[in-house]
Amino acid sequence: MSESNPLLETEGLPRFSAITPAHVEPAVDQVLADYRARIDALLATPAPRDFAAVVLAGEELEDRLNRAWAPVSHLHGVKDSEALRDAYAAAQEKIVEHASELGQNRSLYAAFRAVADDGGFGALPRAARTLVEHELRDFRLSGVALEEPARSRFREIANELAKLSTDFENAVLDATDAWSETIADESMLDGIPESGRAVLRAYAQEKTIDGWLVTLKQPSVQAVLTYAKDRALRERLYRAYQTRASDQGPDAGRFDNSQRIEKIVALRHEAAALLGFHDSAEESLATKMAPSPDAVFAFLRDLAARAKPVAERELAELRAFASAELGIAHLEPWDVGYASEKLRERKYALNEEELKPYFSLDAVIDGLFAITGRVFGVTLQRRDDVDVWHPDVRYYDLVDAGGRVFAGAYVDLFARAGKRGGAWMDVCQSRFRHNGTTQLPVAFLTCNFAPPTATTPSLLTHDDVLTLFHEFGHGLHHLLTEVDYPGVAGISGVEWDAVELPSQFMENFGWQREALDLFARHYETGERLPDALFDRMNAARHFHAGLFLVRQLEFALFDFRIHREFDPARGARALEILADVRREVAVIVPPAWQRFPHAFTHIFAGGYAAGYYSYLWAEVLSADAFDRFEQEGIFNRDVGAAYRKAILAVGGSRPALESFVEFRGREPQPDALLRSYGLVT
Repeated sequence: MSESNPLLETEGLPRFSAITPAHVEPAVDQVLADYRARIDALLATPAPRDFAAVVLAGEELEDRLNRAWAPVSHLHGVKDSEALRDAYAAAQEKIVEHASELGQNRSLYAAFRAVADDGGFGALPRAARTLVEHELRDFRLSGVALEEPARSRFREIANELAKLSTDFENAVLDATDAWSETIADESMLDGIPESGRAVLRAYAQEKTIDGWLVTLKQPSVQAVLTYAKDRALRERLYRAYQTRASDQGPDAGRFDNSQRIEKIVALRHEAAALLGFHDSAEESLATKMAPSPDAVFAFLRDLAARAKPVAERELAELRAFASAELGIAHLEPWDVGYASEKLRERKYALNEEELKPYFSLDAVIDGLFAITGRVFGVTLQRRDDVDVWHPDVRYYDLVDAGGRVFAGAYVDLFARAGKRGGAWMDVCQSRFRHNGTTQLPVAFLTCNFAPPTATTPSLLTHDDVLTLFHEFGHGLHHLLTEVDYPGVAGISGVEWDAVELPSQFMENFGWQREALDLFARHYETGERLPDALFDRMNAARHFHAGLFLVRQLEFALFDFRIHREFDPARGARALEILADVRREVAVIVPPAWQRFPHAFTHIFAGGYAAGYYSYLWAEVLSADAFDRFEQEGIFNRDVGAAYRKAILAVGGSRPALESFVEFRGREPQPDALLRSYGLVT
């Protein structure tokens, strides 16, 4: 069977070119059947309930399932099609049902409990003990203690939530792909730099259209909202983008996620209540660093108290500038990006277009790899013999100082049709030592940058550079693990509000002169990023930091409150809660027809439900961690080795706070974060 179905192969990297939607269900069916048979056999035997027989066996079964499913899940995100969607949805339902069955299997729970209760448990390696402890916790969070009819209802909810999340994400992707506007008259693009126009031209050529095509893909959105002088064009794009998958806007009702939001929040609340939690926010914290909902609210509101006065001053200045210099008497949300860029140019003599020639993608990648080499002693070597899903995808081996390949990464960086927006890292396969062999960790790194044009390479904004560094930080967390068990290796098992530490940590290198000198060179002349330009870039680092921070606080508070305050009698009240949050922390209030929750895939289709605050929570950790590098040298190999050993190598094998304290010698302090936003000096 494995010869005819590439998803059943257990050796080597996935053969993406051979995978078709027709392979998905048969592969998942076979893997799940084998999985159930192995579990039944394990529970039927009177053999000792030890770590190898129970826990390692479970890791082997999970790893085989992941090897079959990870390529499918990834293709669903980067090469979507109707046939793949259907196959994905059908197989996902079976996997979720299987996971629910497994999580509620009391005999299997008893077997894990027996491992933990055994007298030799304390002698196991730390990672092994943590793995068992996490498994026992997850059994409880899967409803293993529930009685009928609650047990069956909990499983029904899990299945329904998985389907709703997929449908939510599909609706956002479809809504994003559905809207476009053809521009025949180039004068309508006045203000958009040549690099932005080239992207819009490429979108048109892709669809064999004359002229330029404005779309809802991020490079297009960024180009128009930041640079287009045509205010009406900015408004049309903003309206289409901010009403995606909703009851408003040009495609009102066509992909509407309104009812999905209602159902998702209601079902999460019901599931949490079945487990004995007050609400799904409280349940969310069972696997996070934050000790309580009150602690989350206190953290967010303390930041809001610091940031909002700064944001109000920034907005007042922006409004005055827009009125006096741009003729915009009433600043609307679709004017903010445009006016901000003009104000930044005025204050700092800096614009992104001036920087982009110094950030050609290939050079940035080379620089990122050079930084990785200097800090962590790791080399990345490109391979051209790996099967990929698109010609733009690259594959790299990670090589240690002794020349040993110990990990690998797929890198897929350009926006295109059928690819979900945003940027992310995901697991292809995890490090796993068993049966005398070591399976190497492999990651997927995905972004949506503007592709090269006929005349220029792919040129990144500085924000794009930071995004690439961010996702690579996640990748290093996965790839540099030294833990042998997939369940707690790399990012697995790490508290969700600490998982952004390594990613946000890497962003800091994008601001350092020493680091920029490794890659920031003009793509035509080879000229180093001039000191004057670097100085202006750093002077502008805190530009509108307050406005950015209150926006993040708006997202985080909305997410946490919609899960914390759900009342079955009143429903999700998404727009009501959002309006209340905006009254508390926002300084720019969008129009009543704006529908940002309807495309908020992080919380309704991703892993950040009641956890979006994690970005800011982890930023305290990452800023404080990087502060040590700033004090002792950003390329200090000893500090890099200490960070790798304390944070990256251990993954989820111990609490994140313990790892942080080992590296920093104390608990985290917010000072570095506040400095990074310019809120303190």
